[in-house]
Amino acid sequence: MGEAAFEEDLPVDSHALADVDPEFVGNLRQAIADGDGDAIRRMLAPLHAADIADVLEQLTAGQQEGVATLAPDVFTGEVLAEIEPDTREVVMAYLDPSHLAAAIQELDSDDATEVVEELDAETRAAVLAEISEFDRQAVEQSLAFEDETAGRLMQREFVAAPEFWSVGHALDHMRASDDLPDKFHDLFVIDSGFRPVGEIPVCRLLSARRDVALSDLMETPRILVDPETDQEEVAYLFQKYHLVSAPVVDSAGRLTGMLTLDDIVHVIQDENKEDLLALAGVNEAGLADTVVRSVRSRAPWLLVNLATAVLASGVIALFEGAISQVVALAVLMPIVASMGGNAGTQSLAVAVRSIAERDLTAANAMRVIWRELATGAVNGLIFAVVMGAVTILWFQDVALASVIAIAMVLNLACAGLSGILVPLGLVRAGADPAVASSVFVTTVTDVVGFLAFLGLATLVLL
Repeated sequence: MGEAAFEEDLPVDSHALADVDPEFVGNLRQAIADGDGDAIRRMLAPLHAADIADVLEQLTAGQQEGVATLAPDVFTGEVLAEIEPDTREVVMAYLDPSHLAAAIQELDSDDATEVVEELDAETRAAVLAEISEFDRQAVEQSLAFEDETAGRLMQREFVAAPEFWSVGHALDHMRASDDLPDKFHDLFVIDSGFRPVGEIPVCRLLSARRDVALSDLMETPRILVDPETDQEEVAYLFQKYHLVSAPVVDSAGRLTGMLTLDDIVHVIQDENKEDLLALAGVNEAGLADTVVRSVRSRAPWLLVNLATAVLASGVIALFEGAISQVVALAVLMPIVASMGGNAGTQSLAVAVRSIAERDLTAANAMRVIWRELATGAVNGLIFAVVMGAVTILWFQDVALASVIAIAMVLNLACAGLSGILVPLGLVRAGADPAVASSVFVTTVTDVVGFLAFLGLATLVLL
C-alpha cells in the first residue's frame, strides 16, 4: 500500500483512542510489512504514549521488532514506561543503548528504574554509562532494593522545604528550581535532620497567604514508608488512608523519596490481576506470547489437577460394585461434586479477596468461618430439596432422593468450610492463598462429594 493511502487513515487530531481501532492496527501492520518507517511514524506520532502502547500490544513479537527497527524514535521514554513488560522486553532488544539512555533521562526515577530493570546486564551497563551521574545513582540505588518493594517503586524526585520557611519562600523556591518532579501533589516539610515532620497539599499551599509559616500549615504525615516494605502493603495503606502521595524514609528517618498514586494504581491492578490468574492456576500471558510459552505456564497446574482428579477417581473406584448395581448413581454423582466445587469456589473467592484487602483478620476469622459454614449448609438444604424432587421425578426412588439430598447438604457445607479454611491455612503457613487454594478446595469437594454420596448409597440402597 502506498504512502498516500496511509495519510488518508491518519487521525485528524491528537485526541486519545478510547479503543484500539482494528483498521488502524491493520494499516500499521501493512506499514511494517512494507518496511515503511515514515508511515509508522506518521501514524503513531499524533497519539498519546498510552495509546501507542495499546496499539503496539496488539502486534505480534515480530511486528513489534519491526517497529523498533524501522522507527526506533517512536519509543520515547514515556512510551517505554507505558508499554507492558513483555512488549518492552521485545522492543528494547532492538534499540541502541544511546537511544535508550536518552529516553530514560526523560523519565522520573521510578519509571526509569522500571525500564532499566528489564535490560540484560550488558545493555544495562552500556545504558547507565551514557546517562548523567545523578540519574545513574538514582537508578542504581533503586535497583539495590528487592523487586516489588517501596524502594524499587519510589520516585527520588520530590519537593521538600524546612519548617521555618514561609509559604512565599517555598513558592519562590519552586518557581526558581529546574529539577521539580513532573507531577507532585504534596510539599514535604522537613526538620534540620532532613526528616519529614509534615506535609502540605499543593492546593492548600497555593491558597495560603505568603507570610504564613509552613509549620502552621502542615499536617503530620499519615504514614512514613520504609523502602523495604512490600508494595502490596503500601497499596493497602494508600487505600486505607486515601493518599495521593507518601514520603519514603531510610533507617535514620531521613526523607529519600516519595510514592505517588499513579504508581500505586498500577500496583493494585497488577496484584488483582495476579490473584485472579493464580486462582485459575495460570500465569499472565501477553498477546504476543507463543504457544510454547503458554503451555509451559499452564501445564504444571494441569498436572497437579490431574493428580487430584486421580485421587477423586480412586474414591469412585472404592464403590465400583455399588455403581454397577445402581446405574443411577453414575448419573447423579457428578452433580453432587460439581455443586460442591462451585460452592467452594464462591467461598474461596470471597476469602482470598478479604485476605488481600486485610478485611479478614484473626479478630473476625471465627465469625467468618461460621458464616461460610452456615451459608454452605443452608445452600445445601435448598438444593437438597431441589435435587430430591428431581431424583424422585426422574428415577421414582425416594431412598435415592434421600441419599442425594443428604450428600448435597454435607458437601456444600464442607465446601463453604474448606473455601475459608484452606486459604487461611495457607496464609498461616506463609504461602500465597491465591496460588494453591483452588486445587485443595476442588480436591476436598470432589472427594467429600463422591464419598458422601456413594458411601450413603451403599449403606441405604444395597
